[in-house]
Amino acid sequence: MKARDIMSREVVSVSPGETILHAARIMLQRKFSGLPVVDDAGTLVGIVTEGDFLRRAETGTLRRRPRWSEFLLGPGRLAGEYTRAAGQVVQDVMTRDVCTVTEDAELADVVDLMERNHVKRLPVLRGGKVVGIVTRRNLLRALAGLATAKPAVAGDDDAIRARVIAELGKQPWAPMLPNVIVTNGNVKLVGTVFDDRQRDALRVLAGNVPGVKSVQDELVWIEPTTGMVI
Repeated sequence: MKARDIMSREVVSVSPGETILHAARIMLQRKFSGLPVVDDAGTLVGIVTEGDFLRRAETGTLRRRPRWSEFLLGPGRLAGEYTRAAGQVVQDVMTRDVCTVTEDAELADVVDLMERNHVKRLPVLRGGKVVGIVTRRNLLRALAGLATAKPAVAGDDDAIRARVIAELGKQPWAPMLPNVIVTNGNVKLVGTVFDDRQRDALRVLAGNVPGVKSVQDELVWIEPTTGMVI
């Protein structure tokens, strides 16, 4: 899937000269946690989010620093913090270095960018213009839609067992091949693991294999340093 497949196409934005009160009201009314900021030509110039309103003079949440740290930070850094905390228009508080994607971006790349930059939304650009936005909520909707549309797959027990074993072979964390017993689509896992997290992963892997109805865990956890069976 690509960004175009899940993005919201009706994008609400604000201009740099709008007041922060106006932006805050839109965010509250529309239940948005952030808004793209575009200039008169429709070009993206920044983004304003809930995080930009955390440190505000009005709410008494200005960052307080020891005097010695102010000396180390220098006047430029302190002046920038003051502008963001006391500014009254969007361009004073917005984030200017915006992470963006194109419509053709793969979802895996979208998620990597979100995680790497600790952001919740990514404007989608075409020729510098915002044509959509991808948020965590869009990803959640995509997941829910795929889960609903997941077809039931029939198969005999031998075919199901083969699929489970094939999936196990792809996983670097998997223990030595456990005994996989399949009866009427119900999987029983028998064997040993040396980290209890492998137990959960094996259960999830087997449960995700098409045709599996249930998973019964009869795995034994052996503590590797002591050899104790838990």
